[in-house]
Amino acid sequence: MAFHFHKDRDIYIAQQESNASAYVIPFIEKALSIDKELRVMEVGCGEGGVLKAFLNRGCTGVGIELLKGKAERAKQTLQEEIDTGRAVVMNKNIYDIDVKYDLEGLFDLIILKDVIEHIHDQDGILKRLRDFLKPGGRIFFGFPPWQMPFGGHQQVLAHRVLSKTPYFHLLPTPLYRGVLKAFGETTKSIEDTLEIKETGITIERFERLIRKNQFSIDLRTFYLINPIYKYKFKLKPRVQFQLLASIPFFRNFVTTAMYYVVKKEG
Repeated sequence: MAFHFHKDRDIYIAQQESNASAYVIPFIEKALSIDKELRVMEVGCGEGGVLKAFLNRGCTGVGIELLKGKAERAKQTLQEEIDTGRAVVMNKNIYDIDVKYDLEGLFDLIILKDVIEHIHDQDGILKRLRDFLKPGGRIFFGFPPWQMPFGGHQQVLAHRVLSKTPYFHLLPTPLYRGVLKAFGETTKSIEDTLEIKETGITIERFERLIRKNQFSIDLRTFYLINPIYKYKFKLKPRVQFQLLASIPFFRNFVTTAMYYVVKKEG
């Protein structure tokens, strides 16, 4: 049973903007001032809700979105900023963008909110992102660890039981596929869900890739209750207990979101 906010895109966009204003921006501001001097790029900008919050603070921004329908919706969301030259939305693969000719300079901040866990070549994307950053530039990452209760994004499934069943995405792939089929999920839904099973990322793997690609971690917060759940489920955001956050591997099962700011080194 897909939740109402998955169907009503206006609600979804408003939730993304509000969450970014209330939680993402204050988190980043512990390391970097968010103001009119800042040039921001969002990779996987969706319909523009997150980027809108940064533009509201006076930043200039570029949104990159691979899916044409979402990119068109982002242009509607950010129409005023686009008309005044403060924003651009590009319907492109980030690997197809020419840094010199497609953009008007490098960026102080790049945002990947609920994106890295959908990317197959996570090592490759981190290498690529370095090309867009100014020296010392930062990247914000927000993502759910793969083993967390709904790390398989099963909340978007059509079946009312499966959409509310935690941890079953951790089943072996053949059994997982069989369960999805048995409960009547569509072929596309099954393919999309299995793809997330391939790309989901753990805290430990993410941090290894960060170090490998010459980034340092400025900020890191573990969330027991993801801030976006305030808008989706009316649950109060809560930082993970320090003891649980300190236990490698186990923490992936009980942490619903990670927020990071990482800094380009070298």
